[in-house]
Amino acid sequence: MATFKAIVIDKGEPGQTVAFADFDEGSLMDGDVTVRVEWSALNYKDGLAITGKAPVVRRFPMIPGIDLPERSNPRAAPRGSRAIG
Repeated sequence: MATFKAIVIDKGEPGQTVAFADFDEGSLMDGDVTVRVEWSALNYKDGLAITGKAPVVRRFPMIPGIDLPERSNPRAAPRGSRAIG
């Protein structure tokens, strides 16, 4: 399986943890679509999730980020299709 760099929010024994880590594609949840992200942004809700100040994370692990231009995975759309997520 391939890995990619991501901010990963997880929950364990000591509580919520946040790390910049190599994330394994095999750990993605069912139904997730793989895209090649060219740029990404974090919004206010992502900031709340990262700091743990508000209960906004529903499933762990979570990779925050939104509003990203992308090229779709060929299995999800025609190869090289551009999209905004």
